[in-house]
Amino acid sequence: MAMHYSVGLDVSLEKTAVCVLDEDGAIMLERTVVSHPDDIALLLSPFTDKIKRVGLEAGPLAPWLYGGLTDKGLPAFCIEVRQMKAFAKASPVKTDRRDARLIAQAMRTGLFKATHVKTEYSQRIRLLLRHRQSMVRRNKDLINTVRGSLKAFGIRTGGGKNTLYARRVREAIDDPMLLAMTEPLLKAFEDGLHTLARIDKMLLEIVKQDAVCRLLMTVPGVGPVTALTFRTAVDVVHRFDNSRLVAAVFGLTPRIHSSGEMEQIGRITKSGDTMVRAMLYEAANVMMTRCRADNWLKTWALGVARRRGARKAKVALARKLAVVLHRMWRDGTEFCMEKPMPILR
Repeated sequence: MAMHYSVGLDVSLEKTAVCVLDEDGAIMLERTVVSHPDDIALLLSPFTDKIKRVGLEAGPLAPWLYGGLTDKGLPAFCIEVRQMKAFAKASPVKTDRRDARLIAQAMRTGLFKATHVKTEYSQRIRLLLRHRQSMVRRNKDLINTVRGSLKAFGIRTGGGKNTLYARRVREAIDDPMLLAMTEPLLKAFEDGLHTLARIDKMLLEIVKQDAVCRLLMTVPGVGPVTALTFRTAVDVVHRFDNSRLVAAVFGLTPRIHSSGEMEQIGRITKSGDTMVRAMLYEAANVMMTRCRADNWLKTWALGVARRRGARKAKVALARKLAVVLHRMWRDGTEFCMEKPMPILR
């Protein structure tokens, strides 16, 4: 009977610790190589035909290494970071070599949970979405800095999201020295708005060519950014057999602690993709507060708001939006304004 080997990779930015175990758990190879698919594949070449699994933690380099290793015919698996951290806590000693050994043991025994590695299309779009998110945060920080610093001189500027804010600040400052000190931040804010406009233009061009995004945008409150964020987060619609699992993966389901006769239901788990969770909450907020046309989702959410409060209603609506959007994508059907979808009855 042919011997099979299991491989663990502990990846860092420059170097990767590699551990190869046989079926009995004996160490066949422990080495450190450059964090590149070619170097790792070359090191594993003596075992290539007999490797059962190659495991690596999810991380910044994981998609690139995963794609490179699978292209070379290696059976690569990406593992949840939280699971490997739980394994590592069992030992008081932490080194890259030991972590690689733990990952190899998980591959050998099958005690691991593989994570989905996004397609190249989704990875590229996520890059643009992250850049947009960074620019939004940067502009928000600039506004807060200007507002906070000018309050010390009795100047109240209020908030703003466009070039009118910079104009209003300039008009409010009558001290030439203060204006000169504030002008660099205002200029940076205006430059950020121009950058955001260019990014938004690219996103709109992508949405126009993406049939899935156009379908998801038939839901009131779901705009181009939310549609693209959800589409790239799910990536492959058939990842989920049940649409309700989508809400759980994105951390929109409540924590449950059950022991004996006691059962406690807490706040949402907030696990998984932070960006898509935030965009679904924003879509829920838009639907409840800005959309004039009534639909069954809005009516349901407003009922929850009367009983439990607006904030909990928006979280509940975000959870239901995740389920509805996935079901629409899977079935290829547009949003129905009049009645609930069968899965939610």
